[in-house]
Amino acid sequence: MTANVKDKAAIVGIANTEFSKNSGRSELQLAAEAVAGALEDAGLKPSDVDGMTTFTMDNTDEIELARAVGIGDLSFYSRVPHGGGAATGLIHQAAMAVASGMAETIVCYRSLNGRSGHRYSSGVSGNLLTADAIHWGWYMPYGLVTPASWVAMYTQRYMHLTNCTHDSLFEVAHTMREYAATNPAALFYDQRFDRAEYDAQKKIVDPFRLYDCCLESDGASAVIITTTERAKDLRQPGVVVKGVGQAAAANMESMTSFYRDEIAAIPSMDIAASKAYEQSGLTPDDIDAAVIYDAFTPIVLWQLESWGFCKHGEAHDFVMDGALRPGGRLPTNTHGGQLSEAYIHGVNGIVEAARLVRKTSVNQPDKEVNHVLVTSGVGVPTGGALLGSMDTL
Repeated sequence: MTANVKDKAAIVGIANTEFSKNSGRSELQLAAEAVAGALEDAGLKPSDVDGMTTFTMDNTDEIELARAVGIGDLSFYSRVPHGGGAATGLIHQAAMAVASGMAETIVCYRSLNGRSGHRYSSGVSGNLLTADAIHWGWYMPYGLVTPASWVAMYTQRYMHLTNCTHDSLFEVAHTMREYAATNPAALFYDQRFDRAEYDAQKKIVDPFRLYDCCLESDGASAVIITTTERAKDLRQPGVVVKGVGQAAAANMESMTSFYRDEIAAIPSMDIAASKAYEQSGLTPDDIDAAVIYDAFTPIVLWQLESWGFCKHGEAHDFVMDGALRPGGRLPTNTHGGQLSEAYIHGVNGIVEAARLVRKTSVNQPDKEVNHVLVTSGVGVPTGGALLGSMDTL
């Protein structure tokens, strides 16, 4: 049985702070700036908000943020775990709350000083005993202590099973950078690279070179979600939630499910995609553009397969045909993604997905865009959402 939130909730406000490597201010202040910007974008007052949701990993408490922005009584608040897997989980939580009447107007936010503060690339240690640290402890003695090292393990297996090569990894990295080069908000604005420069970068962990790995950045992103009925009367065109899925497949570990029968697979994303498509009534053929979580280049390939744009093992050919480029079948990460715009744990991707539906992206595709996919991180419990214009109601 699939609970259906189709067409019951809409994104009505979006905002990012500027992205930098040293924001010079607290994560609370960054969050407040993003939320205030999203409310302004929607034409709403802080007092209109009655719900909030964010990541368990976010350091900014909802109540402190609410006080800072001027939000009053809250009837709904929640947090979604598992790092990048939480990105579209914010939409999942907000849409359920709106559809059930638990709240009417919900702020979804993520703020982090991911470069000047805690850097996720620094990896993990055994100093803090958590449930995740227990299973990571089996891999630490072998040097598997960072997200890059964990994903590299999956990637090596995937490359062994398919025709994926550095050519398709380069194609993903290069396409994201080309979009960022024309996005003034991106950290890599006006900074292109070619294959020679890509190949010359230092190895992070085989097969990853530097440009296969996402940025570390400071900043915040926020979106406002309310009912589709209320959205009709607000400042911006509503971006309707057509379907949203979330899943943690059986035998899951956070980032290191190495004991599964096949590690070159992301069953959690397969399930989430199935749920979202089932809710929405859409198929891959209906999706005009995408924002796909790109912490590392190969995970874009795997997600293209999970969401049915190509069969398993065929993502290499799909991207090498130029599918992700501006004139391709599925323009993807038109803001530059986490590889080249900024790493705000994927919530800046939700902002870009809404812009694509609104037709206000700085790299808006020439073709008509009515439905957009946006996803969360892989290797963890994860999800994705299918967004559409108000015209699709």
